[in-house]
Amino acid sequence: MKQLIPGLLFAALWASASVATKFGVQSVHPLILANVRFFIAGSGMLLFAYGIQRVENAWPKGKEWRQLTIFALLNTTIYLGAFVLALKQVSAGIGSLSTATNPLFIALLSAIWLRRMPRWNETGGLLLGLLGVGVATYPLLQNSYATVEGLLILLGGMVAVSAATVYYASIEWRLPSLVINGWQVLLGGLLLIPFTLLMAYIDPVPFRASTFDLRFWASVFWLILPVSVAALQLWFYLVRQDAIRASLWLFLCPIFGFVNSYLLMGEPITLYTVVGTALVIGGLWLGRKK
Repeated sequence: MKQLIPGLLFAALWASASVATKFGVQSVHPLILANVRFFIAGSGMLLFAYGIQRVENAWPKGKEWRQLTIFALLNTTIYLGAFVLALKQVSAGIGSLSTATNPLFIALLSAIWLRRMPRWNETGGLLLGLLGVGVATYPLLQNSYATVEGLLILLGGMVAVSAATVYYASIEWRLPSLVINGWQVLLGGLLLIPFTLLMAYIDPVPFRASTFDLRFWASVFWLILPVSVAALQLWFYLVRQDAIRASLWLFLCPIFGFVNSYLLMGEPITLYTVVGTALVIGGLWLGRKK
């Protein structure tokens, strides 16, 4: 029971990010949603760390600014920026399913980073996971629930966040995790501003049509508190209990993602969805096999 309830809550909350984003981009341009979320979340974490916790010797120095900026560019600007852009053209269920392939990309990039040949299970797991996403997406391409452009943007984001994870693991960080997270989210938002302004100049109509209504603020609230705060705290608890078992809860995220998108967004669940999800879960199992 120590893992059952926290594990189910984590999987459900973590998978809900796609649906919350999908609701938000119906009110505003995706990059506006991303920028507002980053500035509120980043400022809130830093305010808590420096103002309430009063963490000592936690101000970035020298090369730490460069490390934080690189991490922010990969993990927040490119990944989350691509994620919200993609969900304008891709169903919430596919967004959640693609997120589940993250450990497979990490395993492959880690092998490349360590200059060793990827193991057969790492390569096979990644190919199986990508095949699963392709199978689940196939019928959605035919009825406007997904586009090829959206899937390519989503793929680019997954590669970026996997590279960010490998980069993060290669650094010996002196700063507390809350400070690192706060700065990387805030810096990621700052780095996204020039791209947002460029997009607003090239295609101003979607930006002018943005409406900061209750749906938008509810989306921002959900993405910050239940997802970024509550789900991550549950994840840290699960990892402290048993890191191996904790990773197994990631297998439920695609299932919760499709259930959420079906109940809340009316997105279809077909035989392709079931088979594709099974392939992704099989890929996750194969990729983690020793």
